[in-house]
Amino acid sequence: MDTTIDILTRNLLLSRMDTISRSMIVSALEPVELPVKYMLSSFERKTEFCYFLSSGIASVVARSPRNKTSEVGIIGREGMVPASLILHSGPAAFDIFMQVSGHGQRIRVELLEEVLRTTPTLRELIGKYVQTFLIQSAYTSLANANHSAQERLARWILMCHDRVDGDCIPLTHEFLATMLAVRRPTVTDAFHALEGRRLIRSERGLITVRDRAGLEAFARDCYGRAENEYRNLIGEFR
Repeated sequence: MDTTIDILTRNLLLSRMDTISRSMIVSALEPVELPVKYMLSSFERKTEFCYFLSSGIASVVARSPRNKTSEVGIIGREGMVPASLILHSGPAAFDIFMQVSGHGQRIRVELLEEVLRTTPTLRELIGKYVQTFLIQSAYTSLANANHSAQERLARWILMCHDRVDGDCIPLTHEFLATMLAVRRPTVTDAFHALEGRRLIRSERGLITVRDRAGLEAFARDCYGRAENEYRNLIGEFR
């Protein structure tokens, strides 16, 4: 479980808060273990907690009235869940759950809202993060419309690689097919293409990045815009 030092350094938003904001929030945080499929927020339900991840990756998924789903973005230690809290929204607009297990800190929504009302610098910081997430979501739509499954897979692996320590990402082909909104054989073919170029190694339930620069080149312009915006507005996160 995270230590007090981890609380301040592992989550990049917490680490970049000013002293006043940090002191007001840290005392209200409680550590939480986040296993795979842990629900951080549920569509059309009231959100009770806001989460700051120290490790692991969360998936933000849109769900239609007919229960069709599509991933619109991912969140790791660079952000918070749900980011829409700063917009004073009502019931949750998305399902948000852990796709890679990890740890984090959570704070009751009403406590964070109180801090946000009295701390303009914190509102500004979280607003910058929301801007970067909106760009990530927009480029997910762009990639889905204009890029091949292989390029989209390369982008998705890069995004996960940004949010983990080391080069190994624990994910299955079946899960990726759901997140990329394609059939599982399509994902398998895309993995074979990336492995054939020696960009990754795929084993049962585990992806290893072998050539990050090569992956970035292969993903072309569907990766990098949101990441550059984060660096410009908030700082490095890899």
